[in-house]
Amino acid sequence: MGRVTDKQVRRLNEEMAKHGQIGRAAMKANIDRKTARNYIRVKKFPSQMPIERHWKTHADPFAEDWPELAERLAAAPELQAKGLFEELQSKRPGVYQDSQLRTFQRRVKTWQIQHGPDKEIFFPQEHVPGEAMQTDFTSATELGVTIQGEAFDHLLCHVVLPYSNWGWVTVCQSESMLALRRGIPAALAQLGRIPRFSQTDNSTSATHKISAKAEVEVTATGEAIAGAHRTNGRRPRAFNNDYWDMMVGHYDIQVRTIGVRKSEQNGDVEASNNALKTRLHQHLLLRGHRDFPSVEAWETWAQGVCRLANARRKRVEEELAAMRPLRVETFAEFDEWRIKVSEESTLLVKRNTYSVPPRLAEEWVRVRLYEMSMEVWYADRRMLVLPRILGEYRTRIDYRHVVKSMLKKPGAFAHYRHREAMLPGPVWHQALAALQEGLGERKGEVAYLRNLNLAAEEMECDVEAAMVLLMEAGLLPEVTRVKDLMGLAQPTEVPDLKPLEVDLGAFDALLPDLLSEAI
Repeated sequence: MGRVTDKQVRRLNEEMAKHGQIGRAAMKANIDRKTARNYIRVKKFPSQMPIERHWKTHADPFAEDWPELAERLAAAPELQAKGLFEELQSKRPGVYQDSQLRTFQRRVKTWQIQHGPDKEIFFPQEHVPGEAMQTDFTSATELGVTIQGEAFDHLLCHVVLPYSNWGWVTVCQSESMLALRRGIPAALAQLGRIPRFSQTDNSTSATHKISAKAEVEVTATGEAIAGAHRTNGRRPRAFNNDYWDMMVGHYDIQVRTIGVRKSEQNGDVEASNNALKTRLHQHLLLRGHRDFPSVEAWETWAQGVCRLANARRKRVEEELAAMRPLRVETFAEFDEWRIKVSEESTLLVKRNTYSVPPRLAEEWVRVRLYEMSMEVWYADRRMLVLPRILGEYRTRIDYRHVVKSMLKKPGAFAHYRHREAMLPGPVWHQALAALQEGLGERKGEVAYLRNLNLAAEEMECDVEAAMVLLMEAGLLPEVTRVKDLMGLAQPTEVPDLKPLEVDLGAFDALLPDLLSEAI
């Protein structure tokens, strides 16, 4: 029988109060009669009677092998009990059973407490008003936000003032320098003030590794001097030039990072990430749905939630009073290049390929790459905006840019390198197959391209719906039938009108009357 619990003694007392029969009460409480008598006599619960035991109830099953195991632990204190136990079982098959693992883990833990290395301890910090801000990225996909019904996988760039917990967010799709160039200036513009320090983690958006032989100056606290710093004795890291230029050169803010794998050093913003997402989740529940018409609408809404929370921060005014006024323009949040459009009407930007309208083919354009989008400029005019591609060696071809040109050269369709981009969805695959089967391969491709061109001129979803109805009716989805279903009337013929003949004699007859009135 195990040790008696407070619950059992409570039941014992209740039964004794009912009938006073100790044997019956002990049986109801599942306690030995003699033990029950002792608890009734002392009138205490087991938790009020701690028993200190200085003897072992069982022989140590690891006594024979423990000296060697202790030596292994002393040589490598980071060894885990489970791995050590599995190795012990392989060396001594049949001696140790899986059921002894918990006993072995307790044995190792006791050794570690008695002889192991000191554990890392944490020291609570007193934040100074206006001294620092912390920046971090946090995934917001878990919030279940959709854009026009489509799931939106994204991050939030979160800027926090540790002293007052003031915070601001911007939407981004990666932990990149472009995201920082947008998120940090947006937060500073909202504050209208500048803190002394800006702190980030060691992500590649702000820092990079430098050679161990590089000459670096390091302060006792690890803060960066001239852009270089060490992280917990590891290989030195330096701030990226773009990050250094923005923070130090433009805003005159000192920069520092946390230690590698030391997220607790950015603890305020890390904790605020969870609080932020909880707050956004609650407001989304109150809103009643999570769909937004655009990314900009979602970001504006989330910033409104931040604004409400910031209004309740009692220490914000104290922070603002301690910071310098923001007296510089917002830092440009984009990278810009001058690039020549290829004869294929594509742009190669950071190893990714984008299609553009063919009128720009073989022309030099300026490209501005933002965190979420890319702009193409010509002669100081913005020609188009495209979604930014993440990663490298990827391609985004918009059929609307090339379909008119391909209609002039339909033979290029069959082996076009980006042919899949000309098939927007499953319905279009079915339509192409149906047209090729009904009209032949070449004529079917031409008929398909005409439908695709109609989708570029009108609404893709309308053309797609018309093709579905035609195929369900057993008809070929040719463009004339698609237009009829869409209600697109044929152009009205201009009637053949005779030239208007003007008789000037009528005006001559009026002239004498006009002269007499004038006299």
